[in-house]
Formats: sequence, structure tokens, C-alpha cells
Amino acid sequence: MISNFPVSFTKMSGTGNDFIIMDHRHPFVTASEQPDFARRICRRMFSVGADGLILIEGSGRADFSWRFYNADGSTAEMCGNGARCAARFAFLNRIAGPKMTFETLAGIIEAEVLEESGDVRVRMTAPFDFRPGLKLSLGDRERDVFFVNTGVPHAVIFVDDDEIPVKEWGREVRFHSLFQPAGTNANFVRLLKSGELQIRTYERGVENETMACGTGAVAAAISAAALGRTASPVRCVTSGGEPLTILFDLLKGPGAENVFLQGPARIIYEGKLTAESLM
Repeated sequence: MISNFPVSFTKMSGTGNDFIIMDHRHPFVTASEQPDFARRICRRMFSVGADGLILIEGSGRADFSWRFYNADGSTAEMCGNGARCAARFAFLNRIAGPKMTFETLAGIIEAEVLEESGDVRVRMTAPFDFRPGLKLSLGDRERDVFFVNTGVPHAVIFVDDDEIPVKEWGREVRFHSLFQPAGTNANFVRLLKSGELQIRTYERGVENETMACGTGAVAAAISAAALGRTASPVRCVTSGGEPLTILFDLLKGPGAENVFLQGPARIIYEGKLTAESLM
């Protein structure tokens, strides 16, 4: 698969959503081998372990492009927390300045590294495919579901407390016939007295609850605003305990534009992969 071991990588975390990031501007993994490569190195305990792999590549339209893989080797059109980590990686490695653009399957993304705070702000693509008023049977009753695509598909379910079986319910929502064939991510959201949103997310591709999901936080914030429960800017508290701030202009319809996701993007460590990491 790779002949030039060891291979340098950076492990980063965006509010608990963790990624392996590599400078792939001089490619060393063929496109056909990348899904299996991602699966192998994202295995926890057996390899580096992460929610996803990000390969930074060149672009003729922006500062750089990325190839994003979930832990199971599937591709995702967009990942908000991954985008913030990729932006800071690109800035620190002099691939781009503090203000940059990069290509994703969801379109061109704008990002800014805020050097004083250490946060990264990403301008998200315009959300679409709003489907409020859906209903699903979860647990002991029928529940209202708000669906929106914020770069990837998200179902938002408002709950009264966070002691819910996220993996069980999330899997039901993720594979429900309403959202086929692509499936959906599932977000269980509680409105706190402070006006903040507490979010637990089941992510397709990871097939489990993750500590944070940027596009899920955006979906939750816009859904809550569309239902009249909050207004921009919205502060979201992830399962990892760290906050994300969502800013947007709410439109009728419903709809939203000028959507920004802001939060920390931390370097956890840098290392080198050996051939044994793929065994």
C-alpha cells in the first residue's frame, strides 16, 4: 500500500471529534487504496485511532483541497470539526494564510484561523433540503424530527434529558427508510435554561456516538431557531464538554445563510506511521 514508511501525521481534535491529518500534496496513497488505508489507521487500540482521516492535497481553485474519510473508510461531503482542524493544520504548515479557502465535496469552504483565541471559524455551505415536521417512533413514543442537510444529512430530535440510548436510537434513525439511500446522522438535542443547546450525535460512517459533530451542531442550531426556540449566535455544548458557536442569518421557508461554525482545533500530537500500523 505504502512503500515509503515512516509516514508523518498529525493527530488533531475539534471539541473531541478527532482526526488524523496528513500532507498529501505529494501523494503516497493511491485513490483506490485510500478507503482501506483510512479504515486501518483509524482503528482504535490497533493503530492511531480516530473518527476520520484527512488528506491535504493541492488545488487549482483554492489554497488546497482535502480527501475526507470516516473511520469506516466511507467518504463524507463535509465535516465541520474536520474543516476547522484542516484549516489550522494548513496554517501552521504554511500551506495557507490565516484566511483561506479549500475544496470539499460540498463545495469551496472559507476558513479563518483566529490566532489570539486559537479558535477557527469556518463558513459553511448553505444548508438545504429542510424537512421539518417528520415523525419517528423512538423509545416509548412518537417524536418530532427536523431534517436538514448542512453539508451532510442530519436528523435533529429534541429531547427532555440527555440520558438516552444514543447508539441504539441513533442507529434506528440513521438507517430509517425516511432517509435512504444515503442515510443520516442523528442528533439528540436538549435546550438548556441558559439558552445553550446540549447535543449528542450518532455519526454515520463512525456508526457510534462521537464526542462532537460540527455539521450536527449547525443542524441543531438552525433547527432550534427555525422552531423559535433560540436565535443566532447559538452556543452548543458537545458530548466532549467543549463549546461550539454557530452564527447564521435565519430565513423564512425555513432556510439559513451566512452560516459560520467557530470553536477550538487542537493539536494533540505529531508522529510517524510504521508499516505495522496497517497490520
